[in-house]
Order: sequence, then C-alpha cells, then structure tokens
Amino acid sequence: MLSIQIKKKLAHFTVDVELQINKEIAILFGPSGSGKTTILNCVAGLIKPDEGRITNSGIDFFSPSSKPLPVQKRNVGYLFQDYALFPHRTVWKNISYGMKNSKLTEQIIDVLNIRHLLNKYPREISGGEKQRVALTRALATEPSLLLLDEPFSALDYETRLQCHDELLRLHELWGIPILMVTHDLQEARKLGERIFYIKEGKIEKVVQAQVG
Repeated sequence: MLSIQIKKKLAHFTVDVELQINKEIAILFGPSGSGKTTILNCVAGLIKPDEGRITNSGIDFFSPSSKPLPVQKRNVGYLFQDYALFPHRTVWKNISYGMKNSKLTEQIIDVLNIRHLLNKYPREISGGEKQRVALTRALATEPSLLLLDEPFSALDYETRLQCHDELLRLHELWGIPILMVTHDLQEARKLGERIFYIKEGKIEKVVQAQVG
C-alpha cells in the first residue's frame, strides 16, 4: 500500500494531501496547475516535501526521522507526460535501460505489441508507439509502484482508447498500485477505481469509480 501525507509550499498555494492507495488504479484529477504532478514528484523523490511522510509497502520514502530514500532505491516506475525517451537510443536500448528481467520484458513487449519497433529510434515512431515504449520501459524495471503523468493527453482518440485498454490489462496482470494524473474526467472514470479531486493542492472529494 502507498501512503502519502505531505505538505509542499508552491508559489500560489500549498499542496497538503493525505491519501492511501492499494493495488488499484487511483486518479489524481483536477485542472492544470492544481498540484497533481507535484504529488507524483514527491512520491518519486524528484522533489522533497516540506513535511509529512510517504511510505510504500512498509518502506519509508520520506519521513521526519530519516533522510529521504534515494530515487534509485524507491523502485518506482514513472511515465512522464512527454515520455522522456532517449532520442539517441533505439527503442530496445531505451527499454533495456534499467531492465531487471529480460524474460519479463519480452512478455511486456508482446503484450504491448511493440516488437516491430525495437530497432527504430523515437523520432521514427508515432505518439502512441512512444507511449507504449515508455510504458514498457517503466514496467521493465519491475516497479512496486507506477506513476503516470497525463500519459495519454497527446494521443489521438483511437490510440488513447487502445492505450486505456492496455493499461487495464497490464494492471490486471501485475496488480501493482498505479497513481495517475489526468484532467480528462471521462478517462478518469474509465481507468480509476478511485478518483481524488484536487484543487489548489487540496483533496476536495474522493469518488469511487466504476471501472470500464
């Protein structure tokens, strides 16, 4: 279980949230600039909360009594909005960067149907294909937690729907907590088991969603 209880002062407001995520897809929903990505970055270790505590499966990521756990020791997969693929590396080299288990990685490659892309470079593939590659790379590290920051916002409608279905299928297979940021309510309702409505750094309400 992922447990987040943090405060982080930003320019115009303070992010002040408390939430617990089980082995589910949980959604941080709200307008741009409401603090959603800040929450993900605190969990990933890219920024440090001002106070509070973050734990995952009993491991302290951040606590008042000790130094923050380094990013590389958190075992977190993070899919950024722009995918952050290495442009000078082939798809395979992007995926194998940080890979722990080649057999598992091969399975994910087949599940996401990207085997035909392995020798190509990011500039040679479409937005939907980049999304699949980035998701494969994140899962190849065998994370205990997956963070998704607006992963489908740049995709066309049909590709977005395909990626939604693939994410649901992967979650069913691996069953790890997934915390996803979106400002698309339809997407939130389709993918999330719970939706946390965020406004100016605060959780306004939590809604149990009907997946599918």
